[in-house]
Amino acid sequence: EKATEATVYARITVNGRRSEISLKKKIDPKFWDEAKGRAKGKRDESAGLNNYIERIRSIIADGYHNLIQERKPINVDSVKALFTGHDEDAITIKKLFEYHNQEAAYKLAPGTMKNYGTTQRYIGKFLRDKYHRHDILLSELTYRFLLDFESYLRSYVPKDHQQRLHNNGIMKHIERLRKMVNLAIKLDWLEKDPFANFKKHFDKVERQCLTSEELSLLEKKVFKIERLKNVRDMFLFCCYTGLAFIDLAGLTPDNIVTGTDGGLWLYTSRAKTDTSVRVPILPQAKRIMDQYKDNPKAQSSGTVFPVLSNQRMNGYLKEIADLCDISKKLTFHIARHTFATTVTLSNGVPIESVSRMLGHTSIRTTQIYAKVLEK
Repeated sequence: EKATEATVYARITVNGRRSEISLKKKIDPKFWDEAKGRAKGKRDESAGLNNYIERIRSIIADGYHNLIQERKPINVDSVKALFTGHDEDAITIKKLFEYHNQEAAYKLAPGTMKNYGTTQRYIGKFLRDKYHRHDILLSELTYRFLLDFESYLRSYVPKDHQQRLHNNGIMKHIERLRKMVNLAIKLDWLEKDPFANFKKHFDKVERQCLTSEELSLLEKKVFKIERLKNVRDMFLFCCYTGLAFIDLAGLTPDNIVTGTDGGLWLYTSRAKTDTSVRVPILPQAKRIMDQYKDNPKAQSSGTVFPVLSNQRMNGYLKEIADLCDISKKLTFHIARHTFATTVTLSNGVPIESVSRMLGHTSIRTTQIYAKVLEK
């Protein structure tokens, strides 16, 4: 007898998306009125079920009107949650962050993970300031959400000493959000790509590098203060090897190897992308390295150079630039650009070789550095 009974469901349709809720009640289909969506007949069972169905209808209808009054998002999940309570399995943006961070921890460099953390904090602030909420369902991620997030970042004024975000910084945050959303789409957590019509636009940035004349000024300058001399030397070493600051900081004597040509080579792996890097050590770089063989600070840390923090060393580079009458704002990354442009490409080294020495995973990245020099 029971086998012929079917479960009664409430179906919710919002903006073309449907979802069903089981009412945990059963009825024989022959006692069901398809057109009216209720049980037929005067039996007690039918009357009881119809009362229950009406109560569910009014819970959903009242809740729907409350959502409208409170200006909360109206979608299948938010309406369904009125009846079912918040679904533990519903994927929210915070759950997506947790999953991404857990998965990406093995694949991304610590610096990249730190950037994702910053993006996630900005999204958290945006949700609190704009929606007065701590979390939202992934189904609420719309194209409008992205536009609102972009304009929020453009108008955001940091409370501390930081500068306001520039366009390219904003685009990097949106790019990171996009990567996390792509992960949700791959996992079937999201039906529609909110980024489908979104266009990123980066401003072209002129990459600065030192000319051979400026390099020569730096090399000839005699510094009375040891810390300035040390930072100048490490900066020059990066100009002649193309190392990024983090890779200079981790450079040990084990990374210096004699190559098949009998000359010294630098074998290391990029912290950012875990790509292997092999660079021949030019005479200028070898001369600098030799000066630090017996440096006590370098010896105690087991590294080639007595490296300080990137922030402090960049601070000293400003002093060094002033003392050498160089008007460019020196940072350690400028050394990498100098290696790519002034030291290698302008001396006829093929771009494929430069790309390998910089540890780039794509030639397109190297082309950013490859400014066509006038000479």
